Amino acid sequence: MKQAPLGRLEATMAALIPIRKTAAWWNLTQEERRDIFEKKSHHIAEGVRYLPSVARQLYHSRDIGESFDFLTWFEYAPEHSEAFEELVRTLRKTEEWQFVDREIDIRLMRDSKG
Repeated sequence: MKQAPLGRLEATMAALIPIRKTAAWWNLTQEERRDIFEKKSHHIAEGVRYLPSVARQLYHSRDIGESFDFLTWFEYAPEHSEAFEELVRTLRKTEEWQFVDREIDIRLMRDSKG
């Protein structure tokens, strides 16, 4: 299933979730991280279940010396709010999430008139 584009008129709800992972995560080999990400936590497979209702854009910021390793932007329509909450709850229960040492969850809503 294909992700919906960002900026859809009906997607008046949004969340910005910056995340920083622990040194233990970054000390794992790329193969070990990928194994946790894909095979144990099923991060991608879980995210795909919520397409096209929830659109997402991931920004990598670790390599440029920022306070967070990833900035994730989500957009969704109000009728998909519970689906978004379910997605976030599911990802926070994974093995991968045990390596998150800082997170800020910022929720936004824009007027449906644009």
